[in-house]
Amino acid sequence: MMDWEQVFATRAGRMKASEIRELLKLLEQPDIISFAGGIPDAALFPKEAVTEAYAKVLSGPLANAALQYSVSEGYKPLRDWIVGEMKKIGIVCTAENVLITSGSQQVLDYLGKLFLSPKDTALVTWPTYLGALGAFNAYEPTYDRLTPLSNRAISTYAEAASAAGGRVKFAYCVPEFSNPTGETMTRQAREWLLDLATELDIAIIEDAAYQALRYDGESVPPVLSLDLARNGGDINKTRTLYCGSFSKTLAPGLRVGWVVAADHVIKKLVLVKQAADLHSSTINQMVIGEVASTVFAPQVEKVKATYSARRDRMLAALEKNMPAGVEWTKPEGGMFVWVTLPDGMDGAALLARAIEKYRIAFVPGRAFHADGSGANTLRLSFSCASDEMIDEGMSRLGQLLKTELVKAAA
Repeated sequence: MMDWEQVFATRAGRMKASEIRELLKLLEQPDIISFAGGIPDAALFPKEAVTEAYAKVLSGPLANAALQYSVSEGYKPLRDWIVGEMKKIGIVCTAENVLITSGSQQVLDYLGKLFLSPKDTALVTWPTYLGALGAFNAYEPTYDRLTPLSNRAISTYAEAASAAGGRVKFAYCVPEFSNPTGETMTRQAREWLLDLATELDIAIIEDAAYQALRYDGESVPPVLSLDLARNGGDINKTRTLYCGSFSKTLAPGLRVGWVVAADHVIKKLVLVKQAADLHSSTINQMVIGEVASTVFAPQVEKVKATYSARRDRMLAALEKNMPAGVEWTKPEGGMFVWVTLPDGMDGAALLARAIEKYRIAFVPGRAFHADGSGANTLRLSFSCASDEMIDEGMSRLGQLLKTELVKAAA
């Protein structure tokens, strides 16, 4: 039998199974109440609009083009639609600043490939999106902790990167309703991030997957919008790359995302895409373009109304059921609540008992930390949970935590 390990690249050793993807398998067990998967509720997908869009595309003059190879940059009418949406949130650009990708996850992989040489440093928050770590890991970076508004001297980032054998290449963040914490970066924190990136002369990767899902509170300009303001409105002078997605608003199964950036970066990313998969699915881009141009606004409002109510229900249930010493975030949007347990508790060990005895699931927080810390944290997703699931699930979680605290005190 061949020894495959001997021929794998060194980067293969950094590829690990996603804890979240593995936990999604629990959804197949009907008696499990799961708050694990950070996925949208399939019942909310605009299925009729998608069905009509496929029929329209395949029966009209674009039918042949829909099934044919296409340009790597993406379907021009869809890129034009994105340009219009970007303008609404203060990002003025042209179609030449937009690349369509197979979900925003592909953008993260491409950016890791484009920016990271082995031993280079990526600045990420603690915790950060697990999928970003998975995408970047393949390119063998070092991670350093990005803590907005910290008193850390900026020069120490460059010094630490040099000591690790490379240089700082970018700062990655999810400014809006972060996965996993649900928190939103303040405007002051975003300005600080731009100052940091300017002094280090690095890129900023703005993961805006949840941008449209604000339920309350005042909106904050995207980092790219603030970057534009600093550069006279010229996107080709900015350092921020805005990564967007239709997965949380329309449907993830079509796998359509995008990145908006300076044209020099887009041209490089086009070369990466040409080498990787030539182009994203032509027909799916056309269908997303048709659906977005007809039902996007009402679809987003429907999603927001549903998720907002579920967030409120979860926050109320946490308040009712959690024992003293347990803390959690209160997100203004998105899909997640981040729970911090008393010191000494381990989310992974807790999950095993939660599944076995209480038949509930969540995501342990350690996986979201680049250094493996955060054992006493966990992520709860409310996007797919009914009122009954939330009430019963939080009751069971509270019982579990109270039992564990009693055992720890004994």
